[in-house]
Amino acid sequence: MKVVAETNIKEYPMIAKGKVRDIYEIDQETLLLVTTDRMSAFDVIMDRPIPFKGVVLNQITLFWMEKFQDIVPNHIISADTKDLPDNLKPYCDELEGRFLLAKKAKPLPLECIVRGHITGSGWKDYLAKGSVCGHVLPKNLVESAKLEEVLFTPSTKAELGTHDENITEEEGEKLIGSELYKKLRETSVAIFKQARAYAETRGIIIADTKFEFGLLDGNLIWIDEALTPDSSRFWPQEGYEPGKSQPSFDKQILRDWLTKQPWDMTPPPPALPDELVLETAKRYVEAYQLLTGKELGVKL
Repeated sequence: MKVVAETNIKEYPMIAKGKVRDIYEIDQETLLLVTTDRMSAFDVIMDRPIPFKGVVLNQITLFWMEKFQDIVPNHIISADTKDLPDNLKPYCDELEGRFLLAKKAKPLPLECIVRGHITGSGWKDYLAKGSVCGHVLPKNLVESAKLEEVLFTPSTKAELGTHDENITEEEGEKLIGSELYKKLRETSVAIFKQARAYAETRGIIIADTKFEFGLLDGNLIWIDEALTPDSSRFWPQEGYEPGKSQPSFDKQILRDWLTKQPWDMTPPPPALPDELVLETAKRYVEAYQLLTGKELGVKL
């Protein structure tokens, strides 16, 4: 496998380039999703990739989507290089482990955020208002505390380089209609609860996560990434202690380093030191191996 920061596949049009994913249109029904090793923090893409981060994100997504396909259909067609179109065979080394042939769906305009612990932007909202996205919470909660009830807190999708905006459930319902909204909420919470229970058997706390869904032939379908260290907060169970922020299997060490730099959170970002890049990569690989019980098969 190769470290991949950019792709340049001439054979098909690139229809979207996100912070991490490059998306190509194979035909009217099929997309090629390539999860690169690009790293973003504070909505800014860093100057260096994190080795094999994209492979971790892609493989974890495959793991969860296949695990929960009984709850909701997903967009996976294949992640096997033998199923690539013949004219993409020369790219096999570059794409191995990090690509997905996916069904093209119409994305819904909501990020489906599920919270099992009070942390991140939810903690800030709670300190300021005692509530999160319209959900009034008990008094005297401490940072990182487990919530009695899982919260579904949607947000609107932002353009690249801007922030998603948290909205209330009422606003979310108005955006897509009450029936579809109810199905989104029930599906998101069901996946989260089952994933959280499984992760606990592997020594990981899933504090919160973000899902994306689309419509295909009028039916709900799970798209994008699933319960990865980029779309979720994974905490080690060992040493978990409410009342403070927790160590995590994601980019948090990089974010912590960035906040200590003389940087205004706009491009260009500071140059990342070698040891920080390596340590961040190790966190991602460890998350995959803990969750799945499998080796990723890469050398850092």
